[in-house]
Amino acid sequence: MSRKIVLNAFEMNCVGHQSPGLWAHPRDRAWQYKDLEYWTDLARLLERGKLDGIFIADVIGIYDVLNGNGEAAIRQSTQVPVNDPLALITPMALVTEHLGFGLTASLAFEHPYPFARRLSTLDHLTKGRVGWNVVTSYLDSGARSLGQQALSGHDERYDHADEYLEVIYKLLEGSWEDGAVIRDRERRLFTDPAKVHEIDHRGEHFQVSGIHLCEPSPQRTPVLFQAGASSRGRRFSAEHAECVFVAAPSKAVLKKTVADIRQRAVEAGRDPYQIRILNLQTVILGETDAEAQAKWRDYKQYVSYEGALALISGWTGLDFGQYQPDQVLKHIHTNAIQSAVEAFSTADPSKQWTVRELADWVGIGGFGPLFVGSPQTVADQLQEWVEETDVDGFNLAYAVSHETFVDVVELLVPELQKRGVFKTDYAPGTLREKLFGAGPRLPDNHPGARYRDLAALRAQRPESVGA
Repeated sequence: MSRKIVLNAFEMNCVGHQSPGLWAHPRDRAWQYKDLEYWTDLARLLERGKLDGIFIADVIGIYDVLNGNGEAAIRQSTQVPVNDPLALITPMALVTEHLGFGLTASLAFEHPYPFARRLSTLDHLTKGRVGWNVVTSYLDSGARSLGQQALSGHDERYDHADEYLEVIYKLLEGSWEDGAVIRDRERRLFTDPAKVHEIDHRGEHFQVSGIHLCEPSPQRTPVLFQAGASSRGRRFSAEHAECVFVAAPSKAVLKKTVADIRQRAVEAGRDPYQIRILNLQTVILGETDAEAQAKWRDYKQYVSYEGALALISGWTGLDFGQYQPDQVLKHIHTNAIQSAVEAFSTADPSKQWTVRELADWVGIGGFGPLFVGSPQTVADQLQEWVEETDVDGFNLAYAVSHETFVDVVELLVPELQKRGVFKTDYAPGTLREKLFGAGPRLPDNHPGARYRDLAALRAQRPESVGA
């Protein structure tokens, strides 16, 4: 295997994240999510293990689909309470030199003009180690709290996202030319006004006239992450994303998903291997298989069935409280995460999933697969998945924080390094340079690169960039 495996830590500024109920484990630290030390300790640990980055998930709203209310989510601390992810990045960057930071921010509730400034600010402060996970949101509760009756339709949200990114590209890539910032003390000239341009965007969803408020950051556009795995989400990923997160429960589903995303990238005129595809994964490790199995049995005692149902109901838009535990899961179209229902309906056509079995699966690590074993056993499985599915790596969720990541760093990483499938040191440069081995900017064949010369684009397509 010539490609090195990419490993990210999957976190969230909350208590439970992907393993509902495990906050009650006596060794779990997730209740300390409010403390800066929780995050700086984690950042130092991950960098010691040479992990590529920490990906910080987020939701706006609560999981209130189960039984028609949010009581189960609140009772079981199912991704609520949840704090803002953006504030975590700067202190973690301060105690590290190489670790990348993936920030989740929903474009459904955030105007692109001030948000572009937040992105540039973080990219400056981290010296180019920021990525943005572009999400369209899936919780109606968040939309209602912001004055909307409900989220718009699934595919409509991606149409809105296309224009949102167009505005972001114009601000980050085109508003300030290279060389606009001069910093000439003798002439008292900091910036050449002739090289700074208003974007004058006039679209269906946004009217944005002004210049970007920040000078160009090391990457200009942060590394673009995307997690939509529905058909429309994959199209969006193929056109825009540089890293795609999926949550395939089996090799068969993952192989099909990866092939589809890469083919769509080709159709969009991109190099299919300029996209890093990472599958959600949880690992429980011990020095031996027996030790890991014992740890897994210990963890299972703390899984919250109610919390798992709250997550599943929120992810799918389907109230699992209306079903008995032994009722067989049927494929139902929803306006939430369509791929969540689709994956378990198609992962193994011969298997009939019950509600209880689905909750047990989700109880540790969410929708992604769970590997339990010694470093050798788990490394074998990770390599097998990479070789058989063409996936680039894994987004590692935790069962017990920070214990899961300590085991990854101290047990799994050395085994992968010994096999030559994981890096022994970081590459220099920005996050984009570390991940792709090229320059700090979006590649020329990325759609965002089209917006670097706004004047030329305006002449070619006046209707899309304003007059």
